[in-house]
Amino acid sequence: MSETKIAPSIEGWYTTGENPELLGTRCKWCGSYFFPKQETFCRNPSCRSTEFEEIPLSREGTIWSYTEHFYSPPEPYIFTEPFEPYIIVAVELEKEKMIVLGQAAQGVKSEELSTGQKVELVVEPLYEQEGTQYTVWKWTPVAG
Repeated sequence: MSETKIAPSIEGWYTTGENPELLGTRCKWCGSYFFPKQETFCRNPSCRSTEFEEIPLSREGTIWSYTEHFYSPPEPYIFTEPFEPYIIVAVELEKEKMIVLGQAAQGVKSEELSTGQKVELVVEPLYEQEGTQYTVWKWTPVAG
């Protein structure tokens, strides 16, 4: 019997483990934050830097917006049958003050969410293919 491997759905975008983090970059000149990582030129219109440092981003933030999807996304997205609605959450990261999209964690219902609510990053399975379980970052309400 073979053991299922676990791998990130997008290599280098986030860490896993007990306290997962998104991995971004910060411009060395102007201090602007980017996710996903920016490595060619600073997207801040008033900066011309090409120098960045890779940094872990905030694990917590506040819900800026959210929506529930009742249709399956187009390929190449992979989902299991039967299709279940999912929630997309736009989160303003605590320190960086930038918006990052992600799904709500498994079991979170849209009626449990509200704008301005504190959430934290978790990593959960996204799909399984050829003996590998691929993970993705998601957002879950902060307990309290």
